Amino acid sequence: MTLLNHHAEGPASAPPLLLGPSLGTSYALWDDVAPELSITHRVVRWDLPGHGGSAAGLIRAGASVGDLAGRVLALADSLGIERFAYAGVSLGGAVGLHLAVHHPERLTSLAAICSSAHFNGSKPWEERAALVRREGLAGLADNAGARWFAGDFTVPRLVRDHRRADPEAYAACCDALAAFDLRDRLPEIAVPTLLVAGREDPATPPAHLREIADAVPGATLVELPGASHLAPAQCPKAVLTALRAHFGQGAHLGMAVRREVLGDQHVDRAQTRQTPFTARFQDFISRYAWGEIWTDPTLSRRERSMITLTALVAHGHYDELAMHVRAARRNGLTPEEIGAVLLQTAVYCGVPAANSAFATAQRVLAEEDGTS
Repeated sequence: MTLLNHHAEGPASAPPLLLGPSLGTSYALWDDVAPELSITHRVVRWDLPGHGGSAAGLIRAGASVGDLAGRVLALADSLGIERFAYAGVSLGGAVGLHLAVHHPERLTSLAAICSSAHFNGSKPWEERAALVRREGLAGLADNAGARWFAGDFTVPRLVRDHRRADPEAYAACCDALAAFDLRDRLPEIAVPTLLVAGREDPATPPAHLREIADAVPGATLVELPGASHLAPAQCPKAVLTALRAHFGQGAHLGMAVRREVLGDQHVDRAQTRQTPFTARFQDFISRYAWGEIWTDPTLSRRERSMITLTALVAHGHYDELAMHVRAARRNGLTPEEIGAVLLQTAVYCGVPAANSAFATAQRVLAEEDGTS
């Protein structure tokens, strides 16, 4: 199966984040944002059919946004990505809204940038599609700067990508925009949703994003002064700040849980010792171990503490064991219950391992009781 052209960056173990482009652009639209996002996410940028490196044959006349969303899901499946965060600009944002309504089980969170739940009706897009099929893209590309950017700002590579796009594939994308209208379905969106509007955007002005924010439960709206339609290119720092705050919620939650279980003193020491070399590892711990595993409601924190104690004894990690004996007390285990867990390890992990574990736990419990 032919897939959308894409570029992946960031740790393979990090939570996946897919980035969608605007009509006429390539994944270069994200050049000033994606590398920074890839510090904490597995970022996958993709090209629309007939744009950038994607084959024009991936779309046909009369296409829908749902067709494009299906291509995105096929790409995610090919990469082994089951659930992902998603951000998209304009048509790319419409793909995200479609996914949130029709495939909510695939999304963890959503950001729609300079986009809309409708694109001012079908007629303008039908007219543009007919123009492109008749005359090609040269005329539209000549005027791209005025549609895309505020002031004298421009990105020559994106304008070149516009000029080089396949006219028929571009027109088919216009067909998809002409038929798109999700206004009646917006209240169904349940994933955390961020809307980013450019105050100077003539194509999807802030009112379009405000309409979505008002309809989607719990949605957040950010308006960027000085930004036009391609905000990630014109105002990358502002877009990056908004996306980091939105998609970093797992890390923030993880840090809160980490402090609750391990205590402020331990976490503060770990943060003080953090260096640029260890920063990704510390983020991984907060985001994955504490933000995803320890927050899973399937097991209680008491149960997780007992499992953790056993695993640490089995592998002889006695420094970590001391820390998690303290955590077990915070999670409600009594000294007797901790002793019972360690006695269990004597059977399944070995008497010498349990002997060292009892010595460690006895020291910690004495310190906790103030008797040492």
